[in-house]
Amino acid sequence: MLAGSDVGKSILATALCRIFLQDGYHPAPFKAQNMALNSYATPEGLEIGRAQAVQAEAAGIPCHTDMNPLLLKPQSDHTSQVVLNGVPIGNRDAYDYFRKEGREELRREVCAAFDRLSQRFNPIVMEGAGSISEINLRDSDLVNMPMARYANADVILVGDIDRGGVFASVYGSIALQTPEDRKRIKGIIINKFRGDLRLFDEGRKMLEDLCGVPVLGVVPYYKDIHIEEEDSVDLATKSMQAELGKVNVAVVLLRHLSNFTDFNVLERDPRVHLFYTNNTDDLLKSDIIILPGSKSTLSDLYELRRNGVAQTIIRAHREGTTVMGICGGYQMMGREVCDPQHVEGNIARLPGLGLLPTTTTMSGEKVTRQVTCEYGGGYEIHMGETRPIEGAAPSPLLHLNDGTEDGYYVDDHCMGTYVHGILDNQPFIEKLLAPFKEKMQQTAQAFDYKKFKDEQYDKLADHVRQHLNMSLLYKILQDND
Repeated sequence: MLAGSDVGKSILATALCRIFLQDGYHPAPFKAQNMALNSYATPEGLEIGRAQAVQAEAAGIPCHTDMNPLLLKPQSDHTSQVVLNGVPIGNRDAYDYFRKEGREELRREVCAAFDRLSQRFNPIVMEGAGSISEINLRDSDLVNMPMARYANADVILVGDIDRGGVFASVYGSIALQTPEDRKRIKGIIINKFRGDLRLFDEGRKMLEDLCGVPVLGVVPYYKDIHIEEEDSVDLATKSMQAELGKVNVAVVLLRHLSNFTDFNVLERDPRVHLFYTNNTDDLLKSDIIILPGSKSTLSDLYELRRNGVAQTIIRAHREGTTVMGICGGYQMMGREVCDPQHVEGNIARLPGLGLLPTTTTMSGEKVTRQVTCEYGGGYEIHMGETRPIEGAAPSPLLHLNDGTEDGYYVDDHCMGTYVHGILDNQPFIEKLLAPFKEKMQQTAQAFDYKKFKDEQYDKLADHVRQHLNMSLLYKILQDND
């Protein structure tokens, strides 16, 4: 079990999943409770956090809701949608959610998920959430030390040295545990070290003497390994620098942007320069504008109309820019978005961008499923139904293998879809980039994303294995059997 606040737990859990797979085991990831906007649909059409889907991929297995039975999707500063075993069960105020009432029912559910998972896989790589030293939340905690006690798990504490204060953080986290929980902490990993590792040799010994727990390794900071991120905090740093010979793709930086991993393949396609922005000048310089998914479509649409981005997108399209919408972005591209049941909030109706002859009505029922179409695979996670306005003929963008249709296609410069991951499919990328073939460099090659991801998991595993005492880690695990 990995525990610590914002220290790189998800990446280390991903690395261990791949390492255990490489060493002949049958591992699986587990995080009892996750909070993220970036979710994923399982093969059964249920919803989990994207990080656990990535970890499952590193472990070489299909993702399942038992890997992340409880998912919180923030909707505002104070409320979140609660997804239990892949199905939304309503919105909760943060204060109410973290109070003790009703927690035992959730605890039973996450423990049952762990039990089912542990019967099928070994070892289970459990990831904590936040810090294990939030003693004010100890009684209501579902994911850290109480889960470790239930699973009889060994705990590895991860400290981020890049932020400073790692000695106080690690020592304090251990010192604040109960005597019973303190015995579960069997090792420490120092993460994100910069510089010569020999400079921390004395620090490693001091930390071991101070805490009475061995340091399993000091993992250096890296820049050349690319693993899908769970959070979108750094998207705005991928800024606009128009590049000759490449197709410049602007992803609109929404306040409630979700599933930004939709663009990982485009970002790494050598023919494309992709960036995130809500700057109107940058949008007008782009060849393609993509409106991404949103956890709060109406709120983000209102903001786009208020700050002038909506009008800029309309102008850019009029001047020849391709505009594509995915999920919430697809909804925004229509004539209107209606929310008569106030599923998302107080706004009952907003006019859309009017680029597609469609209307969207929000509903309380969420669609979550994996799909395949003529271009390949993807998944849907959305609330609401989009249909052509009266008098507009259906013009689907995608034809799904179950006989249904998805999205709307005006022409090669204007389209929308509910399918996340459609841009992971090379045939669809070729369709999107086709109008710009004269601009692209002739020597650029298409991008094999599946092969790329496998290479990155192996590179991450090699990086972490090189700097961890794997013999000691395996001994800790064997002593607990």
